[in-house]
Amino acid sequence: MAGQHVSVTRRTVLRGAVAAGAMVGAVAAGAARPTAARADTGRRVAVLGGGVAGLTAAHELAERGFEVTVYERRALGGKARSIAVPGSGKDGRPELWGEHGFRFFPGFYRHIPDTMRRIPFAGNANGVWDNLIAAPEARFSRKDADDIVIPMGRFGKIWSSPDEFRETVGSAITTSTSMGTSDALYFANRLLVFNTSCDARRFGQWDNVPWRDYVGAGRRSNEFRTLLSRTLTTLLVAAKEDKASTLTIGTMGEQFLGNPLEVGNDGALDRLLNGATTEAWIDPWVKRLEDLGVTFVNAEVRGLELDGARISGARVVDSAGAAQTVIADHFVSALPVEVARTLWTPEILSLRPELAGMSQLTVDWMSGIQFFLRRPTDIARGHTAYVDSPWSLTSIAQGQFWNRTPITGLGDGTVQDCLSVDISDWNTPGMLYGKTAKECTHDEIAREAWAQLKAHLNDRAELLRDDDLHSWFLDAGVAWDAAQQRNTNADPLLINTAGSWALRPESHSDALQNLYLAGDYVRTNVDLATMEGASEAARTAVNKLLDVAGSDAPRCTLFTLYRAEALEPFRQLDIQRYAAGQPNMFDV
Repeated sequence: MAGQHVSVTRRTVLRGAVAAGAMVGAVAAGAARPTAARADTGRRVAVLGGGVAGLTAAHELAERGFEVTVYERRALGGKARSIAVPGSGKDGRPELWGEHGFRFFPGFYRHIPDTMRRIPFAGNANGVWDNLIAAPEARFSRKDADDIVIPMGRFGKIWSSPDEFRETVGSAITTSTSMGTSDALYFANRLLVFNTSCDARRFGQWDNVPWRDYVGAGRRSNEFRTLLSRTLTTLLVAAKEDKASTLTIGTMGEQFLGNPLEVGNDGALDRLLNGATTEAWIDPWVKRLEDLGVTFVNAEVRGLELDGARISGARVVDSAGAAQTVIADHFVSALPVEVARTLWTPEILSLRPELAGMSQLTVDWMSGIQFFLRRPTDIARGHTAYVDSPWSLTSIAQGQFWNRTPITGLGDGTVQDCLSVDISDWNTPGMLYGKTAKECTHDEIAREAWAQLKAHLNDRAELLRDDDLHSWFLDAGVAWDAAQQRNTNADPLLINTAGSWALRPESHSDALQNLYLAGDYVRTNVDLATMEGASEAARTAVNKLLDVAGSDAPRCTLFTLYRAEALEPFRQLDIQRYAAGQPNMFDV
């Protein structure tokens, strides 16, 4: 395969992150204890984890005068950060940027954009928020079939009745796909059922139903099953259609298809950054937090110590391998679910027994690979979904959007574009080696993903050429275990499977007074493991902390998702129907 891969170890990733400014501050003597800068007590906060949830919590608390220290073992920004490709910069040029996966900022995100506006950025009136760019279209690429290019923007009109809802959504599907009218109207009705369901039904009934069963995919056409059952789950949230919660997928459908005029949205439906995430967002964010007095410590959290109904300390190991105990008044756990649940001792579970449900939550992989190209691509002016790809690939050609830090000025000077690809299915055998992505070496992953891309894009014209491939970079969290002959992943993704809402905790309980949960596994309005979910959870945790601390500071703003006003009377009617054991009135 043309191109080359730069070997990346955990050590070089951390060193690159430090050089890029993703991790600032070092563990010095006594640094594990937040320094008291004020005479009053009860204002020292230890934030455990420096991803989006941790940085959000630190931001909100620091703005309210709390003394905040963030403990992060790898690199600030977590899965959202960019990763400098070691050794790729030549002749004074900066290194190429790799990422865990391309960044996607839907217009219905409200919490993340609100934070972005409060992060100063030189030349931007609205701070980092001004670095967001709208993607005008999306492409659904089919293997050996015609592709579909869909304009990303407002369509139709606001409906005044359920019949108009069905007609508008059904028409949008039939005009943008090759799906038959019957299937399109059937799906529109299933979306109507969800949109007119009361909260009790959404959480009590639909969360327990897999998406495939909810939409009746087994009784519909192949096109229906491919686009509206499989694609909506695997590509969006890396879930299997037979396991994904209808609550989660239905909520996303309500935002993407149920709001044709983007009412209440922060901006365009599909947005991305105008440069590498670390440069366009994370580094300026860290700088802002430093200016607010936040301290950053490179340390791994190993355990929590309990004193009655309070956390008395957090055991950490610093970058030099020294064990220390963090003492603070409040502890915000912003660790991912697979890490946080290892901290729950029998004593902690006796106080918050509902946390035991976290051990049953499902995580899977959704990780990225970047293909650096010697010439610009012309695939789509936005995201592309490779509908028939075994590994459920999606991509974005970044060069067309990176006007702040052009790709042409990075690396050795010959890279003209970067095709950033997300691999959403790591459990299905590929087309070249007959192995899952988890079982492939890194070189095999690159070859397999490249082959799947070409199978979709080159069936009508040669959009990808082997000679154009300069090099590639696989997410640094994916590591090859030679002994086991399979990969491991340091950054798995929470998957909302059917019935998982009952297993997810609230951010705080009075039974454990000074521990607050801020991960994207916490129950949130957006109900999806995303940057937005992490931000919402962190804001909820901070508000609980302010309550416990007796603070009179303004509470963090919390946003709700869009729901069509015209359908509210039907949701109210559904309250009585659900309580009486009756189906939704449109569920026929």
